[in-house]
Amino acid sequence: MVIPQTLEGLITRDPQIRDGRPIIAGTGVTVRTIVGYYKLGYTPEETAAEMDLHLAGVYAALAYYHLNRDQIEADIGANSEQAVKQEFGDLPGVQID
Repeated sequence: MVIPQTLEGLITRDPQIRDGRPIIAGTGVTVRTIVGYYKLGYTPEETAAEMDLHLAGVYAALAYYHLNRDQIEADIGANSEQAVKQEFGDLPGVQID
C-alpha cells in the first residue's frame, strides 16, 4: 500500500537550528539558500541535484518563500548588510541602506 505524503512538515523552524530560520525539514538548508539559487536562475531540479535534496523540499521552500516573501527578503537583506559589515567594518562616511 502506498502512503500518500502531504506538504505539512516539509518546512520547519527550530530556534536551535540556523537561528530559527525556516529550513527544509531534516536538512538544515534554509529557505533563503533555496531562494538564492532561484534568483540565480537555477531550476528546482538543478537546485535539488546541486544540493542533494528531494525535489519536493525545494518546491516547498519556494512555495514558502512566495507565501512569506517580505519576511524572507528582510532576512536576506539583513544577512547581506551583516556580511558587508563583517568584511569591511564600519567605514567612515559609508552608509549601508
